Amino acid sequence: MRWREMPPSQNVEDRRGMRTGGSGMGIRTGGLGLGGLLVLMVLGYFFTGDPLGLMDGGGGGAPPAETGARGTPADEAGERISRVLGDTERTWGELFAQQNRSYRAPTLVLFSEAAQSACGFGSAAVGPFYCPGDQKLYIDLNFFMELDRRFGAPGDFAQAYVVAHEVGHHVQNLLGVFDRVRGMAQSRGDANALSIRQELMADCFAGIWGHYAAARGLLDTGDVEEGLTAAAAIGDDQIQRRTQGRVSPESWTHGSSTDRVRWFRQGLESGQIKSCDTFATGG
Repeated sequence: MRWREMPPSQNVEDRRGMRTGGSGMGIRTGGLGLGGLLVLMVLGYFFTGDPLGLMDGGGGGAPPAETGARGTPADEAGERISRVLGDTERTWGELFAQQNRSYRAPTLVLFSEAAQSACGFGSAAVGPFYCPGDQKLYIDLNFFMELDRRFGAPGDFAQAYVVAHEVGHHVQNLLGVFDRVRGMAQSRGDANALSIRQELMADCFAGIWGHYAAARGLLDTGDVEEGLTAAAAIGDDQIQRRTQGRVSPESWTHGSSTDRVRWFRQGLESGQIKSCDTFATGG
């Protein structure tokens, strides 16, 4: 991936190395595997408006402001993520403009181990996440080492896919998808099934960014395969096999590897928002 040719974003907040004062706002994860954490985040969002709302300390009001250095990070890993974010800003800015809308870019927060957000006190254990309350993406770059070593999905485009997926959630927020899903969850009570559709849509949106990055000549041979490998590696079925040795579809929140690959590919091939309606197609 030719990330050095991408425009750097000015919407990066670097909190790495900062001490975060939890003061009773920690996340209790004892006895919960990754699947349990994901379920808590889904239910927390649907019933409190915050992904961390049902965890210890979540949903207790806005946390104290916490900020880090803004701008393009000086290290290569941080710069690469900044430039990927900058390219998503370019893509979504152009697509929103075609609909006579203004795209409001999110802020990406780089953190170490834990971070305070408008959705509560987030641990790196839950992985990258998007908080609709402050419209920020939160990523501990150590996650990418896990993606490589533990899940067998290396490469810079695999990392870019993760960033683009979280940006996809921000796009959903701007388009009103979050409110729509929350309303359906409250009336129907099938939070997990709705979460899967929402996550697959974010995968498709990530693919849309990849479509235009490829059109701009920013992808190298093998990049798309890296992204597809990453999408497959973090399917609920693959994660459950690796973490608990069995697959429990009733607890899925993000979708199977097959579906994640399918929808990421859908966005890559179409480049159109209308092709990503996972709710209309049944996922």
